[in-house]
Amino acid sequence: MGLEGIADLPLHTGKVPSWLIPYMRRLGKAIVELIIDEFGPHELVKRFADPFWFQAFNNVIGMDWDSSGSTTVVVYVLKSIAPPQRFNELGLAVVGGKGVDARKVPEELRTLGDSVDIDMLTKSSKLAAKIDSSALQDGYELYIHSMIVSENGEWTVIQQGMNLEIKMARRYHLHGFKNIPTVEINPHTGIACNRVSEVLNLTDTESHQARKAILDIVADTTPSKLIESIANINRILRGVHSLEKWISPSAYPHRLIVEAKNKVLTNKRFYKPIANMHLVEKTVKLLNSIKPKTFDELLLTPGVGPETLRALALVADLIYGYTPSFKDPVTHPLDPFIYAYAHGGKDGIPFPVDIRTMRKTIEFLEQALMKASLDAKLKRQALRRLSQYVRRVLAATQRTTQ
Repeated sequence: MGLEGIADLPLHTGKVPSWLIPYMRRLGKAIVELIIDEFGPHELVKRFADPFWFQAFNNVIGMDWDSSGSTTVVVYVLKSIAPPQRFNELGLAVVGGKGVDARKVPEELRTLGDSVDIDMLTKSSKLAAKIDSSALQDGYELYIHSMIVSENGEWTVIQQGMNLEIKMARRYHLHGFKNIPTVEINPHTGIACNRVSEVLNLTDTESHQARKAILDIVADTTPSKLIESIANINRILRGVHSLEKWISPSAYPHRLIVEAKNKVLTNKRFYKPIANMHLVEKTVKLLNSIKPKTFDELLLTPGVGPETLRALALVADLIYGYTPSFKDPVTHPLDPFIYAYAHGGKDGIPFPVDIRTMRKTIEFLEQALMKASLDAKLKRQALRRLSQYVRRVLAATQRTTQ
């Protein structure tokens, strides 16, 4: 099972001082290379899947413990240390990032070569983004998407969403090893978060029946009938009755009116009208032609986003009685303030960055790296090159036999 988690952070507008960035990169580089040298790149990938370890790393290099910018800075520092160009050297690469860089993940993954399963990693990246933007609807819009990859096929996705209404950012971690994530095994476990929100959580195990109902509805209901059902639900949620009530009162779904009125107060994020019916209608027609066999396949269908999924979930709930989970995937609050005492924070909390102590830490770690046995390093490098060569030969052999 992968390691995943969520962290909640307030939006900060301040920037990292230009004089501090080089120290952050130098200290981050020393920590990263020491862990790779001692335990291998896969261990680092696994550690960054833990939101607490991520936060500790963030604090130790001098970033504020509670800043939304911590994700941006840590990803920036990591990518400057392990860009795709250094993959063969380090056995580790960081792709993606903030804004436009988030959309470069597939392109950057392709530069890693034949030593890893690019298709698997690309699909994992896409599905992770769909999971945290559509299957889990918590009011946070994703704007950071990055992926840390090791040479053995281990990966961690780190992404962050923003909620401008409450001025908070939420960070999501997903982890896997030579596998693609799936909603069927509850991808958000070991979660830390300081704020609980109203959510639609189709990733929860309690949403299993709702997910199955959605797949059945897509496969067995004609698009016109499904759109009619969604339109009826929209009228009910708006409190507007259709002419059907007056023409044939016995045929009108009076139960829906009663149930919708009772449920609407339980989760206003979910029980609200569908705004973009044109998009939903277009996507419903595509889904009906494809008839996805799994919920993950449905998520990856072009055009399937939050509105379409919520529309289908409303039909499954109000018409067929399969209510999804509204549980915000949080297990315990995040309180990483203690890590900020390592070197201080850029905003002066708990105290201004102690650059002298930071220099000593950097020098200690760099000396530890330098003192490592040269022979041992050469052996590891030789084994890594041999391993890469064997994987390339096997890949070439498989292509020729197909």
